[in-house]
Amino acid sequence: MDYKLQTVDMKSQLEMGSLDSKSIHEFNEKSPFSPEIDSQKLHPMHAAKSESCAVGSQADRNLMSRTLVYKSIKTVVFSSKLNLLIPFGPLAILVEKLTGHHGWVFFLSLLGITPLAERLGYATEQLAFYTGPTVGGLLNATFGNATELIISIYALRSGLIRVVQLSLLGSILSNMLLVLGCAFFCGGLVFHKKEQLFNKATAVVSSGLLLMAVMCLIFPAVLHYTHTEVHFGKSELALSRFSSCIMLVAYAAYLFFQLKSQENLWEENQHEEGSDNDDGPEISKWESVIWLCIMTSWISILSEHAVHAIEGASIAWNISISFISVIVLPIVGNAAEHASAIMFAMKDKLDISLGVAIGSSTQISMFGIPFCVVIGWIMGQPMDLNFQLFETATLFITVLVVAFMLQEGTSNYFKGLMLILCYLIVAASFFVHVDPSSVDADKELKT
Repeated sequence: MDYKLQTVDMKSQLEMGSLDSKSIHEFNEKSPFSPEIDSQKLHPMHAAKSESCAVGSQADRNLMSRTLVYKSIKTVVFSSKLNLLIPFGPLAILVEKLTGHHGWVFFLSLLGITPLAERLGYATEQLAFYTGPTVGGLLNATFGNATELIISIYALRSGLIRVVQLSLLGSILSNMLLVLGCAFFCGGLVFHKKEQLFNKATAVVSSGLLLMAVMCLIFPAVLHYTHTEVHFGKSELALSRFSSCIMLVAYAAYLFFQLKSQENLWEENQHEEGSDNDDGPEISKWESVIWLCIMTSWISILSEHAVHAIEGASIAWNISISFISVIVLPIVGNAAEHASAIMFAMKDKLDISLGVAIGSSTQISMFGIPFCVVIGWIMGQPMDLNFQLFETATLFITVLVVAFMLQEGTSNYFKGLMLILCYLIVAASFFVHVDPSSVDADKELKT
């Protein structure tokens, strides 16, 4: 009896054990804390966490990009008081659409171009920090007078060849007489107890290049007025195009000489200029490239409006196109260079002032003018180096006067005053000068 009871108990215990194991197994299957369900629940939690991290990093990147854009705009647009003139550009376009008054359109376009030209130079300097002296020099040669070249190209497209010739001539005269004269005068007043010194060798090389440019301009004019062309009307143009190619080769050799043979002097001047600008770039390389594209595009738009309005402005103001092209256009276009040359002269850094004034004149005479002749050749426009006798004689005398002023390697306020007075004489001469091409055009209209 006891044995039967024991066997029954053992069976019941075994059944209970099997039940317990089953129940435990079922419990584990149904339990919310089972490993399978645990892993199933933890995986979406990790996914959600990684997704939130991705969203957060994307938001951080957007915030960082917006911050960089804001900083770039603040550095480029709001760092110069001259940029207060930028709104005059859109205003010029608005005035042209609403009123069509060419005088106001021309004036407002020039005001709008002035700060853009200065910022274009700033962006070029910033990009030069990342390219080294050789490429930086080429950038300065290309963009240093980009405003004048852009205006000239639009004028060439419109067939205004005389406007191109006179505006480029005016830029040379303005830089050599007005900009350099004001730099010498203001620097001499600040340092009136001593004579300021500059590198005479660099000035002599620049003077030689300017005289070469004058020679290239004289021969086509003399050939035209002496009527000694082999093929009338063609030899003059052919000579101009050949001389322009030679001038471009000479300017390329000058750049090589300046950047390679005179590398130590170049780097010293760059270091002096860089030390005045806190020794480092303020914007990144790609920011500089983007701002160069923006400024160039905006200058192109305003230049087109200014070129289309120049003849109407001449009639509205009762001033000859020659005076507007030689005097008014260059003063506005060279305003930024004017200010920087004076600033460096007042800090006794005359080598940089000469680089701004004489260097810019050399760029225009040996690169800008022949470049426009070649571009006109490509466009099918008969742009030549015959700037007429009056204009060529003015340039020749100006180069001689400046060369004599630079031969000693010293400056003072009296030399600056003489250069300024010479510019006033040139301005008065062009005010009473009537361009012969406009006279011929009037005769043709009357007949």
